Amino acid sequence: MVSNKEKNFLSVVLYVHNNEENLKNFLPKLYPILNDNFNAFEIIFVNDCSVDDSVAAIRQFSNTFDNAMISIVNMSVYQGLEISMNAGVDLAIGDFVFEFDNLVIDYDPHLILQVYQEALKGYNIVTAAPEKNKRSSSRLFYSIYNKFTRSGDKLRNETFRVLTRKAINRVHSINKTVPYRKAIYANCGLKTTTISYPSLKSKDKKFSKREVTYRSELAMDSFILFTNLAYRVALAISVLMLLSTIGVGIYTCVVFFWVKQPVEGWTTTMLFLSSGFFGVFLLLSIIIKYLSVLVDMTFKRQKYLVDSIEKITK
Repeated sequence: MVSNKEKNFLSVVLYVHNNEENLKNFLPKLYPILNDNFNAFEIIFVNDCSVDDSVAAIRQFSNTFDNAMISIVNMSVYQGLEISMNAGVDLAIGDFVFEFDNLVIDYDPHLILQVYQEALKGYNIVTAAPEKNKRSSSRLFYSIYNKFTRSGDKLRNETFRVLTRKAINRVHSINKTVPYRKAIYANCGLKTTTISYPSLKSKDKKFSKREVTYRSELAMDSFILFTNLAYRVALAISVLMLLSTIGVGIYTCVVFFWVKQPVEGWTTTMLFLSSGFFGVFLLLSIIIKYLSVLVDMTFKRQKYLVDSIEKITK
């Protein structure tokens, strides 16, 4: 046990959605790191409508915690990772705040302390990321995102991170509604760094149909909000439509001068109208998606829906 513990108050926010088995493996490894190295800390579990015994597992392990303030934030309806974690971070009062999006522990638990110590060197956001990303869908998302991002900082698969209070205040000053935290962190202008680690053998989390749908929608929103992918697609469509229009004009001239008995403009008109309407509707769909995301961010007063907060203090 460390005799000279850290004086900074620490908050740990964990996302929980049907994570009963992972909690049973994760919490016994997390708690000794916190208890041995920090004078005071709190653990905030954000329960995003779990249907298994995740909450019961939390209560069971909380009985073994001697020096921790524990809160369970029960969301009213399933709201996904990003909004749920926003609720947990808003409740956190620590000088430093850990965010654990994933409770699959494929690293040495002492990496948690290493990430914190790196933050003490002046970094406002420090992340832990595996050296290799196992999921092909994640690799595809990050490759597209990083190619078209407006930020110089590239995103990658991350396991957990620690933020200073300055970083949290900066993010909230940028936008009170945080649609995708990693992108906001990359664009907040503060000093960040990443610690890579070789992944230990572990089972990947299996996502439910609801989670897959949520992650797909989040990916689309992120492409529109934080990259110029939609702009480039719209520009390409506009150029294609211009070339099509020129081609239709050339075709019309050829028919007029070289075909003795052309159909009375029906073919040309239909080609032009079909291609024109295709481009217009595709552009409108992109514009509508832009507007829907912006409306949600600007006018959505309720950021998240919390059913109850249970305090467990030992």
